[in-house]
Amino acid sequence: MKDSGPLPVVRDTARLRGAVSAWRSETRTIGLVPTMGALHEGHLSLVRAAKTQCERVVASLFVNPKQFAPHEDFERYPRDEVGDAALLAAAGCDLLFAPDRAAMYPNGFSTNVIVTQVSTPLEGEFRPHFFGGVATVVTKLLLQCMPDAALFGEKDYQQLLVIKRLARDLDIPVRIVGCPTVREHDGLAMSSRNAYLSAHERRIAGRLNVVLHEAIKAIRSGASIAEAEAEATRHLGAAGFTHVDYVAVRDADTLTPVADLEHPARILAAAWLGKTRLIDNMAV
Repeated sequence: MKDSGPLPVVRDTARLRGAVSAWRSETRTIGLVPTMGALHEGHLSLVRAAKTQCERVVASLFVNPKQFAPHEDFERYPRDEVGDAALLAAAGCDLLFAPDRAAMYPNGFSTNVIVTQVSTPLEGEFRPHFFGGVATVVTKLLLQCMPDAALFGEKDYQQLLVIKRLARDLDIPVRIVGCPTVREHDGLAMSSRNAYLSAHERRIAGRLNVVLHEAIKAIRSGASIAEAEAEATRHLGAAGFTHVDYVAVRDADTLTPVADLEHPARILAAAWLGKTRLIDNMAV
């Protein structure tokens, strides 16, 4: 932890690159932690991890409109730049990049980055707009900052695979690092959207990771993957989840369906509690 006063904030690419260039002139290594704000311990763990790998850490804060569909929660997504900046400073962040919409998508902006294959199933089926928005904004952030490493949480596992693929395919010389999911005391994956949950919904939400653990145990004990997926879906409904988008066991690298555990696999789920959509995943 550090207490070195307010965190420096820059709001345009020129000033960001100026700060990074000054660090480069001192042969400093640089880590980037992209966020949409509403920070919690999961985000801060990425900052601390970046600090162990790099000498300077930039966090970005930008609620990206391109990854929200018109019916989603862009307008009500929680925002608290002052509070977030204080948390980042305490976690060891060196600079906050907080551009506005016009800085990221100026008039005439007409380029979108689309990653195929790994973005198609699961989240791609239920939120077809989402990964195009993520891929576009992350590509911009990587090129704006050009860090040595960029760190992302495994809670958004499919997103992590998409970002790894775009960096590889576009020859962006940044190491993409996935970091373990940070969880609440009952195992619920930390998420900014957890703040939407009522007290009753929050008690139910803790069952999501429990059901996934039970599915993994069943598969390892001989249940078929299809049986385990169906049973997990039933258990989530019985626990009080209002709708389950998917529970799926997939190849850990490609997210293609698997029939057995011959290769590393991941179980991924998305389920609704009222108006709040929760996602989680675990290694099988």
